[in-house]
Amino acid sequence: KLESFTASVSNLTSLGRSVGPRCTYKEDFKRILLPAVYSFVFLLGLPLNAAVILKIWKARPNLSRNNIYMLNLATADFLYVMSLPLLIYNYASHDYWPFGELACKLVRFQFYSNLHGSILFLTCISIQRYVGICHPLATWHKQGGRRLAWCICGGVWLVVVALCAPTFHFASTGIQRNRTVCYDLSRPEHSLDYYPYGMALTCLGFLLPFMGVVVCYCRMACFLCRPVSYQGVSVATGEKRDKAVRMIIIVVAVFCISFLPFHLTKTMYLLVRTLPKAPCEMRNLFSVIYKSTRPFASMNSVLDPILFYFTQPRYRKSTRRFMLKVYLPLQSLSTWSCTCQNHYMRSCV
Repeated sequence: KLESFTASVSNLTSLGRSVGPRCTYKEDFKRILLPAVYSFVFLLGLPLNAAVILKIWKARPNLSRNNIYMLNLATADFLYVMSLPLLIYNYASHDYWPFGELACKLVRFQFYSNLHGSILFLTCISIQRYVGICHPLATWHKQGGRRLAWCICGGVWLVVVALCAPTFHFASTGIQRNRTVCYDLSRPEHSLDYYPYGMALTCLGFLLPFMGVVVCYCRMACFLCRPVSYQGVSVATGEKRDKAVRMIIIVVAVFCISFLPFHLTKTMYLLVRTLPKAPCEMRNLFSVIYKSTRPFASMNSVLDPILFYFTQPRYRKSTRRFMLKVYLPLQSLSTWSCTCQNHYMRSCV
């Protein structure tokens, strides 16, 4: 009797932990949308981030603090982009995951560490630009120099690892429709366990940095709207203003395209997933909405190098010179080809 009672209690506990009915999600859209977006990010993000890393690394004796943050940001993006071929194969094969559980955990950890690492490094860049624009005469932020920037980057990596380490516990493989799959958040029966961690990750890894970025940019916008000389103090040169405005536009675009939709839909999906009486139709709807925004969270790996390009005048000039070196010989070759073709046709007539 005692054994049967214990078995009944364990069954009830497992049923209680598995929230709501067992649902079969309709996710055929993933085998088209996700491989397409991930392939685009991989083909563009890999060379762009590699170029940024090489460009900054060549100038390492004279790195600015802003470039130190950009180097770490590009490194995070590059490491994430390297993991995308596994996801492209996975979703193109109808969620089939043949690479084992460790690779599943590593890929999911790589996604979330890149996501929140990018958010925190963009926050560091925003604060650095805010101090340079709004407090140009202050000396307190210049103390420590590049060494302080490297220490801040090390602290960011530690925070990211601490925030995303539970991913190794929750992400795992499982069996669905007679095939091995790699769960993104957690197994369905661990929905209640994952919910507090998922909400904490959203608040600490997105909401707080996002609020900091918004405050910095609102202050910067008010400051840049002043005349060039305000109350006898030079506010900023035209070049600094243009650089700051470009950075504001690109960082806001990164947050609006990559980070904000993903975290909003993820929060709604986590909430619906824990509702005990949520019908399968509602669960499927919010699952589709969330998983449709998930690949666009990786778009920051393409947008971040664009941020570096538009905020580095010397890099833009060197890129233009390189493009001219490539374009002018091609144009000359094309002109020569057309001339030869016209001459040949006249001789035939």
